[in-house]
Amino acid sequence: MTHETEKLARLSERPFGPLQGIKVVDLTSVGMGPYATQILGDMGAEVLKVEAPEGDVFRHAAPASSNGMGAIYMSLNRNKRSVTLDLKHPSDLAALKLLIEGADVFVSNVRPRALRKLGLGYESLSADNPRLIYCAAVGFGQQGPYAERPAFDDIIQAMSGIASLQGHNSGVPAYVNTIMADKVAGLTLAYSIPMALYEREKSGRGQAIEVPMFETLVSFALIEHLGGEAFEPPLGPMGYGRVLSPHRRPYQTQDGYISLLPYTDGQWSRFFALAGRPELAADERFSSAKSRSTNFDALYGTLAEIVLERTTQAWLNLLELADIPVAAVLSLDELLDDPHLAQTDFFIEREHPTEGTVRMMNIPVRFSRTPGEIRSLPPRQGSHQGELEALAIIREPGI
Repeated sequence: MTHETEKLARLSERPFGPLQGIKVVDLTSVGMGPYATQILGDMGAEVLKVEAPEGDVFRHAAPASSNGMGAIYMSLNRNKRSVTLDLKHPSDLAALKLLIEGADVFVSNVRPRALRKLGLGYESLSADNPRLIYCAAVGFGQQGPYAERPAFDDIIQAMSGIASLQGHNSGVPAYVNTIMADKVAGLTLAYSIPMALYEREKSGRGQAIEVPMFETLVSFALIEHLGGEAFEPPLGPMGYGRVLSPHRRPYQTQDGYISLLPYTDGQWSRFFALAGRPELAADERFSSAKSRSTNFDALYGTLAEIVLERTTQAWLNLLELADIPVAAVLSLDELLDDPHLAQTDFFIEREHPTEGTVRMMNIPVRFSRTPGEIRSLPPRQGSHQGELEALAIIREPGI
């Protein structure tokens, strides 16, 4: 055996992904659920995506190289297989139940009441599969009065306080320009499932998990913004002053913008010295972390005035050498050419069987012994339907 052959043999035998061998039935669409199940797939789980005949909504969001293969769908559904089932048909519903019976994890963002009507509630499914981890990705906790409300990212950003925070300084509520609620809740779902799998290793029993978008995002927003209401009686208003300061923003230079955040006493002292304003380090408003925390508006307003005195590159050259946190403000387009992302192989290109060359983000988390792996690209809808037909559990071919 040659050295190269031995190397290939070792690679083929190495374990990939800490979730290798875990079977996931994924009845989710849009953002939250598919993001979570893609993470599970990246980490080695076998994910079977089950779609209604009309397909995941994000399949149809432009741009797309072909029908049903939109860019957002492509970013959320690799390392999955795809089947189509129409749950209005008894035989298709029976097929799904049979799939879940052989799964470790079932994830759904269908409203719980609708699932129970179909016989897909936790009590029904766990009777046939007591080791099942049953995950309900919901808009609102099912014990509260909002339980049956529909929920999408914009709705949750509005209700959770995020939109109000974004508009704090302008007086006009605004959404964060990314589907934050979907992604934060998706990450929460993704870490909850392995926790339940770990517990199952000790107890031998599955359980139901509920991840509500609303409560998850309120918790996310209030970590720093609960403020004085963290105490009873309250010690002050809600809101973290540093984050809410109207002067907390990328600072304009002579030819662009930078993000600048001296944080420790030493960093502030070095910054003021390098900026030619050493007297500010002794200013009682800025001399300690405590005093700065009650004078953020004045501090950041002064910072904005100072930054205007030099070019972006001049500030980067000066402050990076002094180990003061600073960065240029990058556009989306500039990320594609970022040298750090290039060196870490963050963007990768693969040949999709139907969509040609596609670009995607690599798996950001690294495991030394059981690394995640991109084993398959996002599937066309129903492209693994034959797996069901071979088991004779599908109503008819070509669904």
